[in-house]
Amino acid sequence: MGAWSYEPFGNDDACDWIAQLKESNDLGMLDAVFDVVLSFEGSYLEVTEACEAIAAAEVLARLLGNYGTGDAGPEAVNAWIKRVEVQPPTSLLAKANLALERIGSGPSELKELWAESDDVEAWLASVAELQRRVSGGANNSNYRP
Repeated sequence: MGAWSYEPFGNDDACDWIAQLKESNDLGMLDAVFDVVLSFEGSYLEVTEACEAIAAAEVLARLLGNYGTGDAGPEAVNAWIKRVEVQPPTSLLAKANLALERIGSGPSELKELWAESDDVEAWLASVAELQRRVSGGANNSNYRP
């Protein structure tokens, strides 16, 4: 399966998505990945789309200055944030939260994979913590790129 972690950037799908993000100059890629997840509504969400949306939500949280537990994350993400210097609109933050809710509550390959692991609680906590940070929750990190 490749790299696999409950951290937002801790899997191959997220890393592949970040490689594409480096080439973008706006929030369009983030918006698009949330749209894809939300388009699944009640149907089965594949792991790639879920992992990409979680990575995109982490980028949004970092754009807000909410770096979480201090994980430096990929240098490519930090460089992109510095280069783009954009404040995400409220509508995009709301869409990110809906996508995260969808990943954790609807039929989802990622949710099923984590349910089979001993780390399911850590994954659920990571997604919930990310939702708080995307919603503008308190920044609990001393890390700054």
